Amino acid sequence: MDKNSLSASFKIGFLGAGQLARMSGLQAFRYGIQVAVFSDRDEREPVQFMTPDSMTGSYDSADDLANFAKKCSVLTLENEFIDSAILRKAQKQSGTNIFPSPGTFAKIENKLIEKRTFENAGIPVTPYKLVKTVTDLKEFGQNYGWPYVLKSSKGGYDGYGNKTVSNIEEAKKAFNNLGGHDNHDIVAEAFVDFTHELAVQVARNETGHVVYPCCETVQENHICVGVKSPAPVSQSIQQKAQEMAVKATEAIDGKGIFAYEFFLTEDGDLLLNESAPRPHNSGHYTIEGCVTSQFENHVRAVMGLPLGSPELRAPAIAMINLLGTDERDAQVDNALEALAKRDGHLHVYGKLDSRVGRKMAHYTLLGDDMKSTYKKAQKATREIRI
Repeated sequence: MDKNSLSASFKIGFLGAGQLARMSGLQAFRYGIQVAVFSDRDEREPVQFMTPDSMTGSYDSADDLANFAKKCSVLTLENEFIDSAILRKAQKQSGTNIFPSPGTFAKIENKLIEKRTFENAGIPVTPYKLVKTVTDLKEFGQNYGWPYVLKSSKGGYDGYGNKTVSNIEEAKKAFNNLGGHDNHDIVAEAFVDFTHELAVQVARNETGHVVYPCCETVQENHICVGVKSPAPVSQSIQQKAQEMAVKATEAIDGKGIFAYEFFLTEDGDLLLNESAPRPHNSGHYTIEGCVTSQFENHVRAVMGLPLGSPELRAPAIAMINLLGTDERDAQVDNALEALAKRDGHLHVYGKLDSRVGRKMAHYTLLGDDMKSTYKKAQKATREIRI
């Protein structure tokens, strides 16, 4: 694409059709370009209500992905449940660029590879080990202490695909449940005593890079329930997290939007926990909270456009994840208080079915003081049922 023009015939294709692609797609529509989506599910997903250009297939089929790619000007990712070799083959067959590139994706496509990539780049990571036997499970507990966390190397999210274990019997059961006996790679990670979980988003392409503020993610049962930006930690810690995020993006030669999660330990050290080669839940606050959202910079980055400012629009931004409360057709009840707040913003993802604990929507509130703003956001959303 000519970098001095935005063509109505340009088509950005998303591999994945959930809320992340939906929010990026909304930004693409602002630029007057077309949006296409590839889904591997039979159910109708959020983006598929926005565009007629939708294809269903398998992420394991390079032919399916290539057929979709041939209709698009560029492809990008909404999730990391794809194999880099499949992406590389689809890109070669179609001639359509994919960003992040298959080469970048190959460096972080599962938790084991990801840890090794960042460790080799000199970035501190949580202690880890690939475990294959009962002896491995015992030795990791002996070396790093109980409890620790077992994670499926590929495909885990929102509490799925990982389990905290407190003894060898729990470890053996979790190893089996996570697929260890079916030759799935299982990674053991030390349980880190941390004071805060932090996150930073980085957008990068050939025009340069921008770094979003360091925010804090509030977690319950391995699910992010809220975000505070800027994080209530020292400026030096915020800056260090941003510098580590940039270093990590450079280590994988990333083009697109990337998110990094960190543990801040009791001793004041920062450890890189996980990364994501896509928009991330920790960055939803950027829609109203920053000059340019992570979703707009996602689109800009993969199109090769200049990147927008990540500067905060207010001193304090609070974001609350709204999780499913009922097993039913999706609907939002009791949202009047949230909607009545000045500079309060409700985003509903358009999923048809609500399930308990499923991410269904989020709410962002801008204010002047983090403690009071986060409390107000919690109070405004407490009675919402989805």
